[in-house]
Amino acid sequence: MPNAKLTLISHPLCPFVQRAAIVLLEKDVPFDRVDIDLAAKPDWFLAISPTGKVPLLKVSQADGPDAILFESMVICEYLDETQDGVSLYPVDALSRAQQRAWIEFATATLADAWQFLNAKDHPTAHAKQAAFRDRLQRLEAVLAAGPYFSGAAFGMVDAVFAPLFRYFDLLDPAVSQPIFENLPRVSAWRASLAARQSVVAAVAENYAERFRQHLRQHQALLAG
Repeated sequence: MPNAKLTLISHPLCPFVQRAAIVLLEKDVPFDRVDIDLAAKPDWFLAISPTGKVPLLKVSQADGPDAILFESMVICEYLDETQDGVSLYPVDALSRAQQRAWIEFATATLADAWQFLNAKDHPTAHAKQAAFRDRLQRLEAVLAAGPYFSGAAFGMVDAVFAPLFRYFDLLDPAVSQPIFENLPRVSAWRASLAARQSVVAAVAENYAERFRQHLRQHQALLAG
């Protein structure tokens, strides 16, 4: 399967797509990327996506029709299991299970962060900022010495958290710095992820402007 042609069906801003893109880049796997407009989903996409969401991974098969995978972590784990290169999970079953649990935690953390970023009123913004900060404090307590989640090796938990932290690199420091204040391990981890080539390359060069445009269109407080 390492030689199968892979196509990632994507949206330029989707953090879940970025997870899959980071894994593909970490594995040094050639792939095509097709962006769609989620506000006007094409018929061909709706015909192959059971959920109507991205990412999708289309896997070409020499002996049959293309296979379609959906859900970001299903895609990421398939790639980790089938493509060459170092696994992004530890060999030990208990450590692997623990990391999968923190991936679930990341999805909930992303929800708090996203609601903060898109808040249109101050009560919602304050509540979601506090919830996000609480989750960061929990991460601070479990992080290894770094530079990555479990230490020296980049892994799947890193691939999942990197798109989340990217948002805060785009905000006014007056907004983002207090959120990460007195969290030295989380802050160092965030910086290491931002510098990782796979993380940088997982989005287009115009990502920052696209994200700011999204905030303006949704009349978020942070758009100002």
